[in-house]
Amino acid sequence: MKINSKKLITILLIVFGIVVISVPFWNNSQKKSEKEKLPEGVFKGEVVEILQTTKYTYLLMEEGGAESWIAVTKREAKEGDVYYYTNPLEMNNFESKELGKTFETVFFVQNISDQPLTGNETAAAPAAERKQEAPEKIDASVPKAKGGITIAELYENHTQYANQVVTISGKVTKYNPMIMGKNWVHIQDGSDFSGNFDLTFTTDDTASLDQILTVKGKVSLNKDFGAGYFFKIILEDAEIQVK
Repeated sequence: MKINSKKLITILLIVFGIVVISVPFWNNSQKKSEKEKLPEGVFKGEVVEILQTTKYTYLLMEEGGAESWIAVTKREAKEGDVYYYTNPLEMNNFESKELGKTFETVFFVQNISDQPLTGNETAAAPAAERKQEAPEKIDASVPKAKGGITIAELYENHTQYANQVVTISGKVTKYNPMIMGKNWVHIQDGSDFSGNFDLTFTTDDTASLDQILTVKGKVSLNKDFGAGYFFKIILEDAEIQVK
């Protein structure tokens, strides 16, 4: 059977077209199958927006078509950078006063790298992520603040003071600066209710160990910051007045 030149050319073009079309399709399928597999607990994202503050860098990350904000210790970054990170700590309705912005959700990240992570890296966890340790009772005798209450009274009547602003004086037993945008302070005043003698508060103000101070803040109950860090009672966004 003879095939004229026109038919031969047509057949060759059809065959060639199928090959040309199938090659990129095969390549795309191969690329999809070769998609990077991340170890458990490791996240990867591309920077699409950057907000800088004095202590923190906020990065809007694109991950698989979804976007989310993460906060890291201040660093230089640019759009298009790709980062790997682990152990993100979720915070909801977090307000950055420096930015004048409230994040509906932001993830605070301690361990971040522009190189792939295995998930086994160890990093010093922020104080607000560490396993809570039982506080050690100190020898303190701090008079009640004028118009205020004692730590024991707060614990004894905690439901009464829920979401209320209270004033308490005490001695600083622990101070952790700039954790999730706040300073974290523990105080004791010498009072004790059923073994509850230590009070934690968050603040923008600074403090130092063994300092005697008066603090005014809003009482929050059963506050869960994630990562197993839970407070039965905590004062939030408190203001410090040195005694």
